[in-house]
Amino acid sequence: MRGRNGIMALVAECLDQPSGTERPVTMLVGPRGSGASEAHGAIMGRFGVDHPFAYLNFAAGQALLPRYALALIARQLERKLPQYRVSRFPRLTLGLLASDRELRMTTRAEGRRAVARQLDEFRQQAESRYGDYLAAFLEVAGSALGAPNGAPAVVATILRDAARGGGRRLPGQRFAGAPQWFADHPLVPSRDPWDALLELNMWRHNGTEQEKRNLDRVLFAAFLDDLRHDTARWFAPGSHLLLLDNCHTDHGRLFLELLIGARRDAALAGTPCDPLTVVGSSNRWLDNWGSSSGDQWPWRLRSPDRASLADWRERRPSHDSDDSWWYPLRLRDLTLDEVRTGIELASPRHSGLAPFVYRLTRGLPVAVRQVMDALDLSNAPRRGGEEFDLWLRSLPGHRVRGTPHATLADAALDHLLEDFSAAQRDALVRCAAARDLAMGSRVLGAVTPGGAGEPLFNEVRSRLLLESDRAEPRLHPWLRRLLLWRLAADRGEWDAVHELLSDHFEAEGRWVEALYHRLAAHRVDEVVAHLTDRFRERSATEWIALVNAVTSAPNRLPSDRPSLALLGDLAPEEPAQSITDTSVIRGLVCARWLWSDPLGDPGLRLNSVIAAKYDRLSEMRGSDIVALYDEAERYRRWRHPLSAPDEG
Repeated sequence: MRGRNGIMALVAECLDQPSGTERPVTMLVGPRGSGASEAHGAIMGRFGVDHPFAYLNFAAGQALLPRYALALIARQLERKLPQYRVSRFPRLTLGLLASDRELRMTTRAEGRRAVARQLDEFRQQAESRYGDYLAAFLEVAGSALGAPNGAPAVVATILRDAARGGGRRLPGQRFAGAPQWFADHPLVPSRDPWDALLELNMWRHNGTEQEKRNLDRVLFAAFLDDLRHDTARWFAPGSHLLLLDNCHTDHGRLFLELLIGARRDAALAGTPCDPLTVVGSSNRWLDNWGSSSGDQWPWRLRSPDRASLADWRERRPSHDSDDSWWYPLRLRDLTLDEVRTGIELASPRHSGLAPFVYRLTRGLPVAVRQVMDALDLSNAPRRGGEEFDLWLRSLPGHRVRGTPHATLADAALDHLLEDFSAAQRDALVRCAAARDLAMGSRVLGAVTPGGAGEPLFNEVRSRLLLESDRAEPRLHPWLRRLLLWRLAADRGEWDAVHELLSDHFEAEGRWVEALYHRLAAHRVDEVVAHLTDRFRERSATEWIALVNAVTSAPNRLPSDRPSLALLGDLAPEEPAQSITDTSVIRGLVCARWLWSDPLGDPGLRLNSVIAAKYDRLSEMRGSDIVALYDEAERYRRWRHPLSAPDEG
């Protein structure tokens, strides 16, 4: 898992802090399939055995109200560990109990006298049926529990045990003095303890929206205060770990808003920070952070490899802002070395395919896993030779395990574009023809159902489906490749969108982009003529850069023909006496056009062809030839470029 060391080091650092130390709400941010759930599983496996921890999945099909979430968290944190006393949550439990079922009364004075008796009855009924009060919440919200992807078996066992036996009966006599805490809370108007609890009950069942929101705020404050008091006891854990998966949902965002608000309120009141180490995850930009452009937010997404408490402290805003507590980390793609290591561990016989898998997926974790599942299909030919390369050329169209009625491309798109409407998906297929998604949205708006240009762009950006750290907004290479595969199924549509883009860029005088789309539209002769005209006008270095930019264009060439055969169709060899600048450049353009697509030349068999074309051009040019010789040598002795973690 990429970025694991940085994430693990940050969690360890937070857990080791003394009581009262301020800790961030760390957010792992990335598109679907970027490995957030696996990160939660790895964190549990590393720290869950020795530290009290709780895990919630806000996208488990459960309407996880804040009170439900707090109850499930408290129950998990009450798990008995050999080295610690059991953690207790008397304030939270009493607050939940007091606001649970509507209290029966004819007058407020009567209710005040009877509240203790009725709460005790509610508690006894819950304990009789479930063993303890918090266990009742498993019945209404238990689906939010369960181990995330990648969690070790021991973690799944711990989670099960916490759900079964984490709870405890309410401690002490008459709720151990906890009622007074509610009477002292600034949001509760009554100073009488039992009247304060009655107020909570009225807020829940007959209150305004603001009063119900105040109830949630009081419950969060009670939960955090329980944690502060718990760590002050002998043999108590010094820190607790909370993992929150899929926080982009409505209930996940609300939970984070309440948690952050409770921390802010405590800090402004001079109360020491709670001992909670929080790691959340989201595959969308959160509404709490403002516009998805991030221009107005004080934070910039950081690479997990560089995460630390010192970095958070250095960059955080002041306490009077909710933004003070966030620490957003952008989950990065796997590097080539990490892809290779993962394949060697999971499927050693495919270790030699790591460069192909990396080029195809650009290291998106879920994509690597999906491609490896396809490579493990029983009908795959033996590795090596043109037959295997030919099988790889049509890889997105193969059926995969777990989705027998869908191709790899369909299954992968359904995963990445979950909740996108059919019209949005169709529009995105067309817009993927452009390297710059914003430009594609504008130019192709006329052929977009409902004119879904800018809103579609914003939706893609908010779901973090763009390449990070790009000056121009480009779709993630894996997503764009899948969309182009689908666009290629309709030749008329493919040609139409590339012609529109080519005409637009030509009108703006942007010839590199115009040639890129002409080549995609299979107008090879025009592209070759333009590059031939500039072969001797430009420096060799500039000309090579131009060739590379143009020949990175996508193609819809037949996937049932091997790369060398396709090259023979596109640029047949000329007799020696007929070789010209044009014929050599045509061979180079077509070879590199195929080569630049991982599916066009999976085995990189065209390296030697490209090297030979550059050798020939260096002989024909006569001057300024060093760059051409160097380029030939680069392909002849090809090494895959090193991919490094983002520098943040």
